[in-house]
Amino acid sequence: MAFKKEVMEIIEPKDVFVGKTDAPVTIMEFLEYENEDCAKANEVVKQVLNDYEGQVRFNFRHFPQTRIHQRSMKAAEAAVAAIQEGKFWEMHNEMFNNRRNLGTVSLKLYSKEVGIKNKNFLTNLVDGTFGWQVQDDLKEGLDRGVKELPAFFINDEPLQGKPTYANISAAIEEALKKSKKKTTAKKQVA
Repeated sequence: MAFKKEVMEIIEPKDVFVGKTDAPVTIMEFLEYENEDCAKANEVVKQVLNDYEGQVRFNFRHFPQTRIHQRSMKAAEAAVAAIQEGKFWEMHNEMFNNRRNLGTVSLKLYSKEVGIKNKNFLTNLVDGTFGWQVQDDLKEGLDRGVKELPAFFINDEPLQGKPTYANISAAIEEALKKSKKKTTAKKQVA
């Protein structure tokens, strides 16, 4: 008797956005969950999403710094697991709130707290089921020149300076101006 292996379709972080799908500005952030600067930037991101609702969409990408933070890889895998059930944002915030306690068993507990129902959540973490998706993010970050976290890209342009609200909003405003110029130029051609 032949065994049929179950194929699991995985939603990757690069395909998950927060905000309007047709927003004129796309912000991509490379982060990890144990990093204090990433935790501070997460609060800025929440404010940006609120203040620029409908104008920006956000894409979070993983860049675990395993030499510094040994649990960052499994935390990133837990976020990818949460994506599969539409609970990324909830898990993302829960892990930042508990960034000093991201062991595998704790991640399982957080998954239950945010409403993840997958009975194989812990097994998936132990087996590294979502490790390839995290590695893909890491590779893309390296290809984009990411060296420090958090790293932001606004419409594929790297954010210069610290990811403060002022810097990010200035970059968004500039991207919105460019977007309006493109829209006006297209209307004139048509």
